Amino acid sequence: MKLLIKSATILDRKSDFHQKTVDILIENGIIKKIGLDIQTKVSKRISFKDLHVSRGWFDSSVSFGEPGFEERETIANGLDTAAKSGFTAVALNPNTSPILDNNGAITSVLSKSGKHPVSLHPVGALTVKSKGVDLAELYDMQQAGAISFGDYKRSVGNPNLLKLALQYAQNFDALVQSFPQENRIAGNGMVNEHYQSTMLGLKGIPDLAEELQITRDLYLLEYTGGKLHIPTISTEKAVKLIKEAKDKGLDVTCSVAIHNLALTDELLNEFNTNAKLLPPLRTKKDVKALREGLKEGTIDMVTSDHTPIDTENKKVEFDNALYGSIGLESAFGALNSIFTTEESIEFLTSGKERFKIENISISEGNPANLSLFEVKEESVFGLDHIFSTSKNSIFLDHKMKGRALGVVTEKGSFTV
Repeated sequence: MKLLIKSATILDRKSDFHQKTVDILIENGIIKKIGLDIQTKVSKRISFKDLHVSRGWFDSSVSFGEPGFEERETIANGLDTAAKSGFTAVALNPNTSPILDNNGAITSVLSKSGKHPVSLHPVGALTVKSKGVDLAELYDMQQAGAISFGDYKRSVGNPNLLKLALQYAQNFDALVQSFPQENRIAGNGMVNEHYQSTMLGLKGIPDLAEELQITRDLYLLEYTGGKLHIPTISTEKAVKLIKEAKDKGLDVTCSVAIHNLALTDELLNEFNTNAKLLPPLRTKKDVKALREGLKEGTIDMVTSDHTPIDTENKKVEFDNALYGSIGLESAFGALNSIFTTEESIEFLTSGKERFKIENISISEGNPANLSLFEVKEESVFGLDHIFSTSKNSIFLDHKMKGRALGVVTEKGSFTV
């Protein structure tokens, strides 16, 4: 199959065509030619006003519903949503029913992804049923295709269990994830512990809950060795702690959710349950530190932390609402509203190597792995921008700059 992308500006610092507006000819999934005004018969043409192309984007933390919560999001619709949102690869969290904690479960979700243009990479649960008691079958899950191991939004309460996981995982070069929250400090908190939570009468989660857990986990990593990934940090001191650990030479990476880069706990004024997130939205001081940490490289990647929740579990009293917001559709527009476009693209692609996903440059002879997007269009994010089955977006009614248009990969193309 031949596909021609017309008049696209390439943003890829490692490509000879960086910042050049060209045509891209793709044949059977391989970039055959890049140049001006390519004329040839093709099966499909892709052309948009203000079309830009970059290396394929990767999201390190995506939840769908299937298996168990198909009313929130099926794998098929989730992958379609990722494609329309510009992502060529996503890491699927294990928070399904049953939990993805064995070889068969990993094999099953991979089989449901089929030949979709977006690559699905499962994260296996670190512990059996994500209960934090016994280690799951890590090696068997890796053999089935799991790219990392962690219990989604559940911290490892037992330090010896995390120690054993870090030691064991070194035998097959696996990446362990540890969610940064000390639950005995967080207690029944639901939002950031700050004057805002006091004013609204909502129980707070203090910064200390995150920072104490990170400190403990980094001490364990220093003792055991191995590779640790800390997902979705949210506080100023968390950035400082991870920077110090990296300066020591520890093999640690971390991510930040895009909503924690863009929004603060002031949104809680309206008791909007879409703003009930874990970790919670923090303060302006934290947002500033997170942005700086991302720019300087202390924070290694961004994630949409896409978490579909059905209406029955979101449009309820704040205390009873489940945590989470969808985020794939708003990811690029929100980032591009804060950072330069080139910075945004860097943040959306920089996590691949950590998860052993090839970060393919845009060059003749290479397999196609491209994200398509516009950079200038400004809009207000609304329900018509949502492709997910669930509609629980924290970014509803927020201004966006730019929009994703789709993807082109070895396995095919998918555009809005």
